[in-house]
Amino acid sequence: MASFDPAAPAAAAYQLRFASLFHSGRALAFPCDDHGRVQLDTLSDRARSNYLYARAVVGREFAVPTIEPRLDD
Repeated sequence: MASFDPAAPAAAAYQLRFASLFHSGRALAFPCDDHGRVQLDTLSDRARSNYLYARAVVGREFAVPTIEPRLDD
């Protein structure tokens, strides 16, 4: 079993995407590893707050998150 090193640089090849249950096409997405683990220390304060909020309201405002390949902007 591989260990998760929060100090390792984020490869960010994937994103954890929380789709809105009420607004089609809207979602919150956060860089993660291929297992869906988000490095909270690398997020801005606002992104961290949004991530924790999305996790707290899964099933009420957001769908269960999916792990997707990250698209470059």
